[in-house]
Amino acid sequence: MSTIAEPALQVAQAAADTGAPLGAAHQAAVQTATQATSMGFGHFIGQSDVVGKTLLGILVVMSAVSWYLIVMKGVTSWVRARRSKAFLHHFWNATSLEAVQHELATHGAHDPFSHLTAHAMHARAHHARYGAAKLEEAGSAQDFLTRTIKKVLDEETMRLESGLTVLATIGATAPFVGLFGTVWGVYHALVSIGMSGAGTLDKVAGPVGEALIMTGIGLAVAIPAVMAYNWLARSNRVLTARLDAFAYELFTFLSMGQPLGAARTPAPAPEGDRVRSITPGRAGQAA
Repeated sequence: MSTIAEPALQVAQAAADTGAPLGAAHQAAVQTATQATSMGFGHFIGQSDVVGKTLLGILVVMSAVSWYLIVMKGVTSWVRARRSKAFLHHFWNATSLEAVQHELATHGAHDPFSHLTAHAMHARAHHARYGAAKLEEAGSAQDFLTRTIKKVLDEETMRLESGLTVLATIGATAPFVGLFGTVWGVYHALVSIGMSGAGTLDKVAGPVGEALIMTGIGLAVAIPAVMAYNWLARSNRVLTARLDAFAYELFTFLSMGQPLGAARTPAPAPEGDRVRSITPGRAGQAA
């Protein structure tokens, strides 16, 4: 529409500078150019009613909430990954569980792995000191430790998934909100055109094209929300799997006092060796 408007405006400006009267064709061209330049987002908002403006406000709020969650969850995920890596490096290079406990008491627990370790070590020490004093502490020390680890894992999973439901909802509903705004705008545009009695293409294409802006806004809100949801969901699945594996190792350390594989029973000796080891004893008894 700008390619049509620019020549018409140039002709009108030249006629105005020379003082020549504008013909009917030139006047129609100027009117078309003025109408073309007035079309756009600002004109669409100005012509919208309460429903259209309300839908636009809903999309703006959705976009603000979506980007807030994307930024906050992204920064939190990055900080969590750095702290988890630092704690796991210290944990696997520690000389004993007492050294890990001293590290937790000094710097605190600021990531899922340290949080799980702190609660598990506290549960073991509490059950060893007080025993099963309450219903939640019933059972053996391993039972109480298992329940504590499961509880912490559930808490971490809920913390990781907080906000994802909002992102999923925005990604799923924003296109439909924009489509509703487009349908509402097209309806009012067609009603106005019908009342004016002008059904030419230039009278129809402008208002209908403006109404499509709402669909574009809805897609612009939904696409980042869907992409961020998929990224965060995958990141949470990877972290949860690593946390489950670490919980199994931690339970083995705390319940058995030794790493995996250290408590294996020695392989049985061959039959011949067993006979040779028993024979001297019998000979000594016979003597």
